[in-house]
Amino acid sequence: MSRARSDVRRLPEKQVRDRAVLEALLDAALVAHVAVVDGSQPYVVPLAFAREGDRLLVHGSTASRAFRALATGAPTCATVTVVDGLVVARSQFESSMRYRSAMILGSFAALHNGDKERGLQVLAARLLPGLEGARPPSAKELRATTVLELVIEEWSLKVSDGHAEDDASDLDRPVWAGVVPLQHTWGAPEPAPDLAPGLEVPPAVASWPEGRA
Repeated sequence: MSRARSDVRRLPEKQVRDRAVLEALLDAALVAHVAVVDGSQPYVVPLAFAREGDRLLVHGSTASRAFRALATGAPTCATVTVVDGLVVARSQFESSMRYRSAMILGSFAALHNGDKERGLQVLAARLLPGLEGARPPSAKELRATTVLELVIEEWSLKVSDGHAEDDASDLDRPVWAGVVPLQHTWGAPEPAPDLAPGLEVPPAVASWPEGRA
């Protein structure tokens, strides 16, 4: 029996098929690495993204070769990874990472008119949550921007969240072993050098360290 191309073949016990776990990863990450082939040359492009329901949204310049290629519906793969820590083993070979990593296969489609503007609103709400007052895109800026959606239909999710599996012969080695968690936090906001006097950090930005992934 043939295997689906979304099946994990290396360490298949780490595959997770729970859609809720996939969505939690996509909602925690900010960057997807998207594959595109230009002629015979493959590229992998890091893109800010937002998930809305069963789709991923990305945006970029209409002048971008990658976006022009993706907008044609060419096959692609979007990969999203969050590293949750380092696994320290008694041997270098068994040392590894704790991570959550998803691959989404399919094709992007370009959004137009009202759908395009709605997509940009979703991206802004995800990447800049709670901010108000910023100017929306002008007609010229909209023409210079491509918004693409990728429906999440075919996907693979791999999660590594355990400890090192040292060989029995290494267990008595006098070397520390364990996990060092990696925590992703936001630092103190830094005002723009040309910010007008008297403008304080808005509450939405000040709350990002506690209120967003």
